[in-house]
Amino acid sequence: MTLQVEILKQKFNQSLGLPFKELLPESVIEQGLWELKVKYKKRLFDPFITLWAFLSQVLDTDKSCHNAVSKIIAHLAGQGVEIPSSDTSAYCQARSRLPEQLLEKLFGKAAQNLEEKVKTEHLWCGRNVKVIDGSSVSMPDTGENQTAYPQPTNQKPGCGFPIAKIGVIFSLVTGAAVALAIDVLNTHDIKLARKLYSFLKPNDVLLGDRAFCAYADLISIKNLSCDAVFRKHQSRHTTMRKGKIIGSSDKLVTWHKPKKCPKGLTMAEFSALPLTLTVREIFYYIVIPDFRTEGVSLITTLLDITTYPTLKTVQLYYQRWQVELDLKHLKNTLGMDVFRCKTPSMVRKEIYAYLLAYNLLLPFDVVSRYYLWYTSKSPIAARYSPSFK
Repeated sequence: MTLQVEILKQKFNQSLGLPFKELLPESVIEQGLWELKVKYKKRLFDPFITLWAFLSQVLDTDKSCHNAVSKIIAHLAGQGVEIPSSDTSAYCQARSRLPEQLLEKLFGKAAQNLEEKVKTEHLWCGRNVKVIDGSSVSMPDTGENQTAYPQPTNQKPGCGFPIAKIGVIFSLVTGAAVALAIDVLNTHDIKLARKLYSFLKPNDVLLGDRAFCAYADLISIKNLSCDAVFRKHQSRHTTMRKGKIIGSSDKLVTWHKPKKCPKGLTMAEFSALPLTLTVREIFYYIVIPDFRTEGVSLITTLLDITTYPTLKTVQLYYQRWQVELDLKHLKNTLGMDVFRCKTPSMVRKEIYAYLLAYNLLLPFDVVSRYYLWYTSKSPIAARYSPSFK
């Protein structure tokens, strides 16, 4: 999939005009503007031309506004209309007028269109799996950016760049980004995750690493009629003396409500938590040579071992690495690592523009990455040892 997106990116960069006009029709943008009740004037740099140019700009090797305006001129040259000036001020002003909510809405719509193409046989045990993770991005060192997204505290003033923390949910079946949260660098991953739970749909399964494995969050996910598969947090210990054994590496355990209110929760939210929660714990060893992790303990709210067998659950967690590859792909292949915009609002628009372009470039003949991987020879399927410590 990475190679396919790279090929499409190169094709779009080499084409004249505004190639995103074909992937993001004017009618779709018009619908988004109508839903947000956004009014605009009929002018050269209307929301349609501006958005198509913005998407091409973030993916282009030359990300300058001059290059974006040149693409607009090439597009209009074939329309038989008056060619605008090559000055960039009008385009920059039009880009700043684009509502952030419009980019967010179109980004979500592009992900939804991909998921609508997925067939039931491509899902994991009939469930749609979403993968969550966090990363960081830097931006120009301006006063506004430093105020909104301060540089790391261990750097001296003037020696670093503003950095934002982002949390992203990807669809495992399509590879599309479906939700985004942006905050300051020192924000914990779980705080970003709590902003993203609202994007989950009933019957989804959320897959994540140990940073997201918290009592309150498992309950929040269950309350949304969803389930979770997380690696167990290192502060909890695995033992055979507690729980009900349901398999050779599988047991049901009861977690108790924390005695103190965790950070990030209000007292009202803490008081509403139930006193106990039953979860399923799977412990296994990975015996792949030179593999960094040897013992893994998974926590999941999928309690039915018949519907969700142990091996399939272990294989699913192995696919969590896909989100690392997706984020790396966004940064390396598409260039979403260092942003160019000089204000926080434009930086957020730039992030959404990257994710929207990424979703639009994903192949239309969607086939589940998990399905392809699961039906092939998986190293984790044949080379793990189920056992409790």
